[in-house]
Amino acid sequence: MPKLGKRFAAARAAVPAGVSFQPNEAVKLVKELAFANFDETVEVATRLGVDPRKADQIVRGTVVLPHGTGKKVRVLAIAQGDKAKEAEDAGADFVGPEYVEKIQGGWVDFDVCVVTPDMMGKVGPLGRILGPRGLMPTPKAGTVTMDIGKAVSEIKAGKIEFRVDKTGNVHAPIGRVSFSEDQLHENLVSFMDQIVRSKPSGAKGTYVKTVTVSSTMGPGVAIDPNLYRRA
Repeated sequence: MPKLGKRFAAARAAVPAGVSFQPNEAVKLVKELAFANFDETVEVATRLGVDPRKADQIVRGTVVLPHGTGKKVRVLAIAQGDKAKEAEDAGADFVGPEYVEKIQGGWVDFDVCVVTPDMMGKVGPLGRILGPRGLMPTPKAGTVTMDIGKAVSEIKAGKIEFRVDKTGNVHAPIGRVSFSEDQLHENLVSFMDQIVRSKPSGAKGTYVKTVTVSSTMGPGVAIDPNLYRRA
């Protein structure tokens, strides 16, 4: 632990205090300061001027990152007949209504669950198991849909879901340290564009307060929030 503490302190010291960067400069610095002996995830944290306790100020949505997250996403598709075949052809890892029973027995070895509307009667009761783990499919997230092949393809291609937390922050992965600067930058741009478009009607005053990127073990690097304060 002491060695890790020294590495982090050295990395943090390399980030100029009180300085905010352009997005491409920020991801470059994050890559340069990554010191772990594994391929760290690069994450963006955005602090928003919203009150998540109010229904008209909830920020949530999805975005397809051009270069994915670098993580292999295991997709479960609960569908039958032609729709099951469609999901399978699109690359779903697990397909079929029989997985409802497996989940009831405690199986949750997947990252995203996609369901056709006709199967929600069976999937609905799984909310007590899937809900706390963030795995419950919803129409808003595009994971309850008849177009299940497209949904699976987008998730496999890098579609992520985001939601503001109780403190007004949104966290999301935008890749890994092994990604090129351009790949991280393009993923970051796509994510922040969606955050700006997702501004709720009830939000007043400054919407995007801070934007910070970091690797799993590294220090945060601030991005100039004024870039995202356009009307």
